[in-house]
Amino acid sequence: MARVRIIVYPLTGGGGRRVRANGEILGRARSLGELLEFLRRAGLDPEDVDLRDPELFEWRGGGPDLWE
Repeated sequence: MARVRIIVYPLTGGGGRRVRANGEILGRARSLGELLEFLRRAGLDPEDVDLRDPELFEWRGGGPDLWE
């Protein structure tokens, strides 16, 4: 089974961070809670995800603690 790759982009001028999974844009997350919902929609269990896992996430412009 192919592994999901999540890219979380830097904050935008309008707020939030664009989120992409395996090349598909999932949307713009404005909080960690919204990001976790995107992960659930992508087929991941948010409770089992390590947000600092470099094999799963590529954080651009700051890590999982930067939302504003």
